[in-house]
Amino acid sequence: APVVTQYEMHGVEDLGLLKMDFLGLRNLDVITDTIELVRQVHGVEVDIDRVDLTDEKTFELLRAGQSIGVFQLESGPMRALMRSMAPTEFEDVAALVALYRPGPMAANMHNDYADRKNGRKPIAHLHPDAEEILGDTYGLMIYQEQMMRMSQRFAGYSLADADNLRKAAGKKIRELMAQERAKFVDGCASTGYGAGFGQSLFTIIEGFADYAFNKSHSYGYGLVSFQTAYLKANYAVEYFACLLTSVQSSLEKAAVYLNECRQLGIHVLVPDVNRSEREFTSIPDPDPAAPYRAIAFGLSAVRNVGEALVDLVTAERRANGPFETFFDFCERVDYQVLNKRTIESLIKAGAFDSLGHARKGLLLCFEEIIDKTVSSRREHDMGVMTLFGGGDAEHPSFDDRPQIAADEFEKSQRLAFEKEMLGLYVSDHPLMGLEAALRRKAETTLAALEEEEDGAFVTVGGVVTGLQRKWTKKGDLMGVFVLEDLTHSAETMVFPRTFADYGHLLEDDRVVVVRGRVDKRDDTPKLMAHAVEVFEPEMLGSAPPLRLEIRPHQLSDQLILALKDVLAQHQGDAQVYIHLSDNQAVKLSDDYCVDTSDGLIPELRVLLGAEAVLL
Repeated sequence: APVVTQYEMHGVEDLGLLKMDFLGLRNLDVITDTIELVRQVHGVEVDIDRVDLTDEKTFELLRAGQSIGVFQLESGPMRALMRSMAPTEFEDVAALVALYRPGPMAANMHNDYADRKNGRKPIAHLHPDAEEILGDTYGLMIYQEQMMRMSQRFAGYSLADADNLRKAAGKKIRELMAQERAKFVDGCASTGYGAGFGQSLFTIIEGFADYAFNKSHSYGYGLVSFQTAYLKANYAVEYFACLLTSVQSSLEKAAVYLNECRQLGIHVLVPDVNRSEREFTSIPDPDPAAPYRAIAFGLSAVRNVGEALVDLVTAERRANGPFETFFDFCERVDYQVLNKRTIESLIKAGAFDSLGHARKGLLLCFEEIIDKTVSSRREHDMGVMTLFGGGDAEHPSFDDRPQIAADEFEKSQRLAFEKEMLGLYVSDHPLMGLEAALRRKAETTLAALEEEEDGAFVTVGGVVTGLQRKWTKKGDLMGVFVLEDLTHSAETMVFPRTFADYGHLLEDDRVVVVRGRVDKRDDTPKLMAHAVEVFEPEMLGSAPPLRLEIRPHQLSDQLILALKDVLAQHQGDAQVYIHLSDNQAVKLSDDYCVDTSDGLIPELRVLLGAEAVLL
């Protein structure tokens, strides 16, 4: 769905042409689909064009930085900025969109805005006369319109001159910006503000040549950001069902959103012939204790299963009720569905689990069942009945059925088949339960590689998938695999010299820690491995615990955020206890185990006071 994001006047004096930019945003389709799904599931009509811009649940989500899946606000640094800013009104959301751009960030405006808003820094204006223009943004110039008004007020620019300055900044025409400096400084001198003030003000304006938003653009994008945040905060299951449908062809994004569902406690279930639709959808969770409804994987997302076949299955289910067994399924669906490759894919994906059949047992005999069922159905359709045949005209019963064994695959094989058919681990993940221990070994996550510089060295952890051993033209052996953690995946190259040292450690489904160089020459970051280590979780609590004395009246949101940041930078094996009183202590989760020997203690003494750190 297209949206007009901004406009500019070009050649007004000569031609009067209006240039309009139209962007097709996937997010608009997600919003529309979510509204429809909410109507179907909850019977609620959401008027997203009149969304409550004061909704507290939405602001709680944003203040917590829980914006995975929210338009424009997903990246790790953006989430950190939101936690620091703690937005309380829609204007803060629009400011976030504008601030997290090269121009404002070059002047540290994104951090200054957060600090000034929350009283960590005083609000200081460039000049008392600027308060009228910059008062809404805590004395900071973050929008192009503010830049234009500042040039009018202080340099005496006409509106046309101010617009030319905006164009030069917006189009990054540095040569033109250099010419504007002298004119601007002279203008400030002639209006009585002084050449020195003009120089300092223009230096800030010049940063806008690194791309700043106009206010209308920021508010337009900010509204879409708020709408998606609102849907996530109030209708998370339906929102993520539609979001997963929108990215089902992009496994990297789907993995991120699937992990976010896990973090929120939303169960994403494997495809199911009795519960799933063509696309991801919201269904009652089979676990009555679950805090949310569940998301059923879309049947069309299964490899080798086309949408036309899915429609045949769901049409039969709606017409005659749920399938009771695999035999019932084979007897009722259209012949086209009984393609052996399709059925094998559905079995591996878990689509018949709810019928009570083990995947391994069903794989061993499904071909025989299909052959006999198709043969019997065709005989029945031609009027040929066996002597002992049962059933009725619409649902014949066939004898001599193979027994489906109760044998099941080991977890690793079951998950490997899921990954093969769905592109993702769905019912479980090889890293589940290892997250905290792996974070202490890895410097960053695979999703965060987008934020790293090209050529940066990082240490990341994950599971090896799709391992290939290849021979170079020189006859040397090298390896290529996809490293996957709970948030993302990255293609990893192991060149011959490194492969000679570490190749024997690599095998599919093995959890490893990789030290390597980030390669961002293509659109998707890759990893060039320099060292590989098989991951073996360490025993927690092997180091003496760290005890911090913080009384309840000392706690604040700012202190908690600062403490979390400090602890996260010093991960290790020591448990952390916070003593709230002489008789009450709280043990932090394993995610916050620390190393007390690498500079943590001095940082904590500065943050909390020396007397609060009890070793």
